[in-house]
Amino acid sequence: MLKPDQCVIFDLDGTLVDTAPDLYLALSHVLNGQGLPLISLESARTHVGHGARKLIEHALTETQTAHDAALLDELLLQYLTYYQANISIESKIFPGLVESLSRLQHKGLKMGVCTNKREALSRQLLDELDLTRFFPVVLGADTLPVCKPNPQHLLETITRAGGQAARAVMVGDSATDVATANAADVPVIAVSFGYAGTSMAELGGDRVIDHFDQLEATLIDLLG
Repeated sequence: MLKPDQCVIFDLDGTLVDTAPDLYLALSHVLNGQGLPLISLESARTHVGHGARKLIEHALTETQTAHDAALLDELLLQYLTYYQANISIESKIFPGLVESLSRLQHKGLKMGVCTNKREALSRQLLDELDLTRFFPVVLGADTLPVCKPNPQHLLETITRAGGQAARAVMVGDSATDVATANAADVPVIAVSFGYAGTSMAELGGDRVIDHFDQLEATLIDLLG
């Protein structure tokens, strides 16, 4: 039985929302603008959880495009400008999410978002998709001096949500999420429909779910 003293912290990209199409559009926009070669959506999808700069760097490396910090800075600025203006054109909430969050909220569970997307962009996306009502706490890559996989990013999210690590669970879709939760000594539920690029069961998640209608029962299993 779930209780109000329990806390669930979610990753954003690839966990709550399928953001890859809009992230890929932003990446393609800046690469096209510089006359640089593109990568496939499938290749981009496995790197979107690491942050915008890492995604751009991955694209340049994969296409063997010479680059330095100055070029990365320039492309990142263009990327963020375009993405902010087009953040929810094709991004979609994963099936069953709203219904599941509504049930958890009704039971009084504390919830928050811990993401390597910048905080302002995270809040904008949640606003535009009407998800902010579930998440009073959102910590992005630039909220603290550290971000995932540093466990302090997750632990601080739990604290600000009013929870305790001993009564918390992380829900994510990547090796970074699993590593973060493990380092924080917090159980982690991995979603199979995200951007890991490999079997989530192989990454060491405590549980794996294929749909959000499995979340509540899995939380009960982990939290009691």
